[in-house]
Amino acid sequence: MTIYSAPNYLISLSRLALFVLISLSLANLGCQSQATANRSEANAASPPPVTPKYGYQIINMYPHDEGAFTQGLLVAGGQLLESTGQEGRSSVRRVDLESGRVLKKTDIPKEYFGEGLALLNGKLYQLTWQHQLGFIYDSETLQKVGQFNYSGEGWGLTTDGKSLILSDGSNRLKFINPDDFKVTKTITVMDGTTPIDQLNELEYVQGEIYANVWHENRIATINPETGRVTSWIDLSGLLQPGDVHDEEAVLNGIAFDASTGRLFVTGKLWPRIYEIKIKR
Repeated sequence: MTIYSAPNYLISLSRLALFVLISLSLANLGCQSQATANRSEANAASPPPVTPKYGYQIINMYPHDEGAFTQGLLVAGGQLLESTGQEGRSSVRRVDLESGRVLKKTDIPKEYFGEGLALLNGKLYQLTWQHQLGFIYDSETLQKVGQFNYSGEGWGLTTDGKSLILSDGSNRLKFINPDDFKVTKTITVMDGTTPIDQLNELEYVQGEIYANVWHENRIATINPETGRVTSWIDLSGLLQPGDVHDEEAVLNGIAFDASTGRLFVTGKLWPRIYEIKIKR
């Protein structure tokens, strides 16, 4: 008969307990690893969320100057304010919505190509394309009262009520302080993992940035904090065959009347401005 001493017996029990604990820990780790692998496989198999795409309903149509190479558009006091482009033909103008008649117009020097337009605190800010120079006007008289500089190209311009928001043709939007014209923030515009560039005319609409995409019949709606594209508005079919005869007569003009909730769109050299309702 074998007689175990108490110390040896306790040591054996301790070793057995340690073995059991290690085995249980390894088994648990194995389960966790398998669960992680299963989740990874499930995530890989799940497609990324699809950005919603919306259509439109035409509410009304208004005449538009077919010679206006529209680069910026907004509504103020029931009238349209518009920036037009092309060297020697660029201007800022006030337009009667119902008739399309130009009520007041200020031409800019012929060497500049007018671009985006924004209204902030009683002043109009107009970009130029490649001169890194913007003009400031009194919003009532359209008289030039100043100018400002920025880096890169100027495409579209809007405001959130505090900053000027500028597009330069890339997938970046710059937020600019209107007091010193310094960039305070830049967001990168992405639809999922896809960069969205060629962002052109801009409009701030109920907490989002609406942006025309150059040479495309769609508008991106963009989260101003993250740069994420939250939806697409497909405006295919607005123009009828034969309405325009210039390859650059593309969709480019968004105006939102915050007082009435009406949304207007047009394009370069388009014969009409459309009041639309988004069909979600």
